[in-house]
Amino acid sequence: MPATPLPICATCGMQYSHPRPDCPICEDERQYVPAGGQQWTDLEAIRSGEHTALIREQGEVLGIGCEPRFAIGQRALLLRTAAGNFLWDCVSYLDDEIVKAVNELGGLAGIAISHPHYYTTVVEWARAFDAPVHLHAGDERWIGRPDPAIRLWEGTTRQLAPGLTLINLGVHFAGGTVLHWDRGAGSLFSGDIVQVIPDRTHVAFMYSYPNLIPERPSVVRRAAQLLEPYRFEALYGAWWDAVIPAGADRIVQRSAARYLRFVTEE
Repeated sequence: MPATPLPICATCGMQYSHPRPDCPICEDERQYVPAGGQQWTDLEAIRSGEHTALIREQGEVLGIGCEPRFAIGQRALLLRTAAGNFLWDCVSYLDDEIVKAVNELGGLAGIAISHPHYYTTVVEWARAFDAPVHLHAGDERWIGRPDPAIRLWEGTTRQLAPGLTLINLGVHFAGGTVLHWDRGAGSLFSGDIVQVIPDRTHVAFMYSYPNLIPERPSVVRRAAQLLEPYRFEALYGAWWDAVIPAGADRIVQRSAARYLRFVTEE
């Protein structure tokens, strides 16, 4: 870690390269500043507090997070592939237990993140595992801690490794990205770009989840069209239990059609 602990927003988990009075992520209309005002912490304080690592198998992947939950509360996912391990999305919490566990599995060949709400302490992760970070250029303005490890990509798709494809859907954020794993029946890793909801027969698409701002119909229509050629039985959302184990590609298409019907009908 840096000699001087860098500030982390306690609400969204974003780490910044220098102290500042505001968190641009939380000031944005997709997030929020709590009623009690902006609060800051740092990784050293989080590690020395009540939080501990939470690492557990979740289907075909390894989930990594902490308990109790911190900030937004998402978990990261480790995908073990023939080309190396890749981390999908990121969490603010990182300690020696997590570093040891990941290194025992072979370290990281790369990190990819769905959208800025989960950038968190990604530079700490990149340096701990000497791994590049793949972020879509559409969200460059939201990077809180610039670093040479960050590699911006442009366009609609990018292949991370054989069978691993990043797809820029543009839902939630301009750079909003999902990851398709072409293995077996296929899996899609979506963060909350495609949101797993309590009714597992459908998914949701929103511009802002906490503030209940719907996504633009044109964006959802484009996202559904981009995903249509991809086959995936499983869909992994942003939280521990946010998983659709079967029929996910049909569920996504059915959900997009329902969404468009509700937002365009009078």
